[in-house]
Amino acid sequence: MSRAPLRLVQFTDLHLYGAGDGRLRGVATLPALEATLALARAQESAWQALLLTGDLVQDDAGGYAHVRRLFGDSRVPVYCLPGNHDEPAAMRAALGSEPFQICGTARHGEWLLVMLDSYLHGRASGRLAAGELARLDEALSAHADRHALVTLHHHPVAAGSRWLDTVGLENAAALFEVLDRHANVRVLLWGHVHQAFDGERRGVRLLGTPSTCAQFRPQSDQFAVDQRPPAYRWLELHPDGRVESSVVWVATADAAAPMPRASAG
Repeated sequence: MSRAPLRLVQFTDLHLYGAGDGRLRGVATLPALEATLALARAQESAWQALLLTGDLVQDDAGGYAHVRRLFGDSRVPVYCLPGNHDEPAAMRAALGSEPFQICGTARHGEWLLVMLDSYLHGRASGRLAAGELARLDEALSAHADRHALVTLHHHPVAAGSRWLDTVGLENAAALFEVLDRHANVRVLLWGHVHQAFDGERRGVRLLGTPSTCAQFRPQSDQFAVDQRPPAYRWLELHPDGRVESSVVWVATADAAAPMPRASAG
């Protein structure tokens, strides 16, 4: 197995429209994503996979054409999963071929990636179906010799905002019941919260990532929009299970921590 770290970049909550000038909470989502992607390409050393962790579109299947245009020429896998504003059938139709992969699992050296579907029709909150929980359990058991990163759209722990925590993962306890059975889980990663989160639970790193467009104000009891700019997250997953990660904000790139530079493996 390779001894080089696995380098990932996560983009989440793109909220794209079919029209290129579509705006969400005052932010033109397509130009914001293009700026975020351009910064990542300029800042980061070569990544080995991309994660698009839900709400790729804003209830508009026409937005998937922009995802294919911007990411379709990727030479590395682009792992996608649905959020509450996605249209899963349209997503599968638009992004059902390489370099895209919707949910499922992937193996990269000493690491296993498990992408979960928490979409719940007609709801802003999410839920993992029994089949998804069983798939997670089976994947972690079958690859117990690999460190695991598990990702989904909805946050499974409190974000600290009363309104936002009413629309998180409805059956988070069932998710953690599965994760607690497996000592190889190192990271649990999500989107949905439109803000940065970095915590730990029983030795597992818990990471939430801001949107590529508008952000929510942290620690707010009522819905409120933050003025922070678009962002992405980089991750370095080391062969020994260590995890390095940080959020990079588009307008504060010079002060943000870029992914550590390393020679290509």
